[in-house]
Amino acid sequence: MSASLVSVLGFLSLLLLVSCSSSSSSDRERDRVTELPGQPTNVGFFQYSGYVTVNKQAGRALFYWLIESPTSRNAESRPLVLWLNGGPGCSSVAYGAAEEIGPFRIRSDGKTLYMNPYSWNKLANLLFLESPAGVGFSYTNTTSDLYNAGDQRTAEDAYTFLVNWLERFPQYKHRDFYIAGESYAGHYVPQLSQIIYERNKGIQNPVLNFKGFLVGNAVTDDYNDYVGTFEYWWTHGLISDSTYQTLKDTCDFGSSQHPSVECIRALNMAESEQGNIDPYSIYTHPCNDTSALRRNLRGHYVSSHYPLQVLLAYDPCTERYSKVYFNHPEVQKAFHANVTGIPYAWDTCSDIVGNYWEDSPKSMLPIYQELIAAGLRIWVFSGDTDSVVPVTATRYSIDALKLPTLVNWYPWYDNGKVGGWSQVYKGLTLVTITGAGHEVPLHRPRQAFIMFRSFLENKSMPHSTN
Repeated sequence: MSASLVSVLGFLSLLLLVSCSSSSSSDRERDRVTELPGQPTNVGFFQYSGYVTVNKQAGRALFYWLIESPTSRNAESRPLVLWLNGGPGCSSVAYGAAEEIGPFRIRSDGKTLYMNPYSWNKLANLLFLESPAGVGFSYTNTTSDLYNAGDQRTAEDAYTFLVNWLERFPQYKHRDFYIAGESYAGHYVPQLSQIIYERNKGIQNPVLNFKGFLVGNAVTDDYNDYVGTFEYWWTHGLISDSTYQTLKDTCDFGSSQHPSVECIRALNMAESEQGNIDPYSIYTHPCNDTSALRRNLRGHYVSSHYPLQVLLAYDPCTERYSKVYFNHPEVQKAFHANVTGIPYAWDTCSDIVGNYWEDSPKSMLPIYQELIAAGLRIWVFSGDTDSVVPVTATRYSIDALKLPTLVNWYPWYDNGKVGGWSQVYKGLTLVTITGAGHEVPLHRPRQAFIMFRSFLENKSMPHSTN
């Protein structure tokens, strides 16, 4: 090959690189959120949102919201954390971003926002993904996609999203990367983690520099989750002795995908005996929202009616405010959302996606075993007032891994008070947060922040009472 030809090819390659860089820069700038309606002024960080196509043929595109660390906090060196909510079929924007770990909270007027002093973006750059297609603002042009979603495609689409998203945000390539989530994301998070880990094999300096994952009140292993849940209901006085015994005798979720008629009857009896409580936070009053939805263990909808209650400790109606705020046309415009004119209102969870879920493996424990052996950082946390995926379920599932204990069960402290308990295993750390329900950062924002900081620093929870 002549020197002149080499020179020409080099020049063309340079032009291509410049063109790609320019394209990603313009796409990124197009996604910049200058200001959200009702947002406090001078927030001190950048945010972006928009769509990334994950399947051109089907027309599937996932909506994201990136909230960077404050510019004064060395945002360029802080890790990137992907947050996923579960359901299946629930929005990470509605829950993770708007009422848990994001910088903004929505006021009861559904129009204005206020700051969350314990936002996790003070420690990391936060990437919220509405997944799968059909959830929140994420969409598909193939209607059947809404009726045959499942674990496998959700994980594959999330991986494709990340690869394509990094082309738009190349500054996050090779950055320390973690995945976090809760509830049915107890499936999403390890499954996506496994895909990334396996596809990174043999790559010296992977673009997705995956370091580990963090899950809370997570659906993990059907058999142990149900055993632990029934035990929690009984030991916390939520159900009778006879119903507890019937549940143990008739519900065999370890070997059967579908519960027996007798099991369903016992589950209905258990719900009746529990009464008018918020199952996600058994010691706090539920919202007086007569259209509220309760979910059973598998995440499917069960109608429920809550009477007017005095609101204590935290506002249990935050979900309602999200439904108002994210449906304002000016909010959607600021978010660059609903660009295809979705023929339904934005909602916190999708009835269709959740009720027509296809594949759902019984256990995530084999994935845990693989990723623990790989040396990835894995933390599991649990709010101890959640009766939907309770702390007993989590402890039974972790116990099934039969990991050696490095640091035995101990109380951890926040300002001299017990914040929860922790146990460090070889390859996994368990943290409980006392007084927290299913959405730990909603109920105990400060303690959740301490836990997240410890996770990122790879340090055990604070032992000292000081």
